Amino acid sequence: MLDREQGNTDGADGELTVPMAWLYAEYIADELLRTGDLMPPTSFEFRAGRDALALTIFLSDTDGELSGIRVVTQLETWLSLTAYDQPWQEWVRERLAELAVGAARSGRPAPDLSLAEEAWRWLQETELLAPDLNAVPGGAPVVGEDDGPKVWTPAWQLGLPLGHLAIHLF
Repeated sequence: MLDREQGNTDGADGELTVPMAWLYAEYIADELLRTGDLMPPTSFEFRAGRDALALTIFLSDTDGELSGIRVVTQLETWLSLTAYDQPWQEWVRERLAELAVGAARSGRPAPDLSLAEEAWRWLQETELLAPDLNAVPGGAPVVGEDDGPKVWTPAWQLGLPLGHLAIHLF
């Protein structure tokens, strides 16, 4: 039970603030990745894809209300945001900053923003061992998927194309 006198709540008037927008964005991302069946849901690669896609979904919702009915109509927007030639990393930073300013002005707690910032922090600070896509072509033939040069890659750089592919497969 929450003690209202001790300030153990996040909302105004002693109400608990639930980060529904972030949780819903994460749910949509999870479903898209599971439908694509690209990797095991317990892998770090899956988490990177889910977090990158959840950030895209959450931050692209400029109206502040994710709608289940609109998910299908948003697929094209999410595809364009996650495309290879787009400055996704800069877009994420700008949108997070905009939301932080808005939260500071309102003086209200922003649990959705906190979870989004934590996901972004994890995507930037975590590195995953992945195939080196910039390796010199014409090298030794790759026999198995574990063969070939590997490089430590920020999780967002691996998760973003996985999220993009999951949207295509949906």
